[in-house]
Amino acid sequence: MNKTLKKEFEIWFDKAEEDLDTAKYNLSGGKIGAGLFFLQQSVEKALKALHMKKSNELLKTHDLILLSRKVNAPKNIIEMCRKISPAYSYTRYPDVEGVENLEEISDDLLECSEKVLKWIKEQL
Repeated sequence: MNKTLKKEFEIWFDKAEEDLDTAKYNLSGGKIGAGLFFLQQSVEKALKALHMKKSNELLKTHDLILLSRKVNAPKNIIEMCRKISPAYSYTRYPDVEGVENLEEISDDLLECSEKVLKWIKEQL
């Protein structure tokens, strides 16, 4: 793999970890919608980093399920991505049907996000 691509996927993963920190900051400050959005972004960028490393290309999608399948993630990782993926839409767009219990699901989504990033880091 050429040096430029290696550097690029590392930059993407670094940004994923930064987004996870941003998510935690927002969640602890009561900004649940913003926190969940950054959880989704964190997982998306980490999956894209792994996909870049494996295939030398950037896959432009927000669909965590598709991304996790493209990197041959195990079933439990794909299922965690299935939980996290909708946060991209319902935290950003007022015309998308939302989730009423965001605060109740935030701990679960945080735990899922941390596990997905840990798995990806082990693959990188």
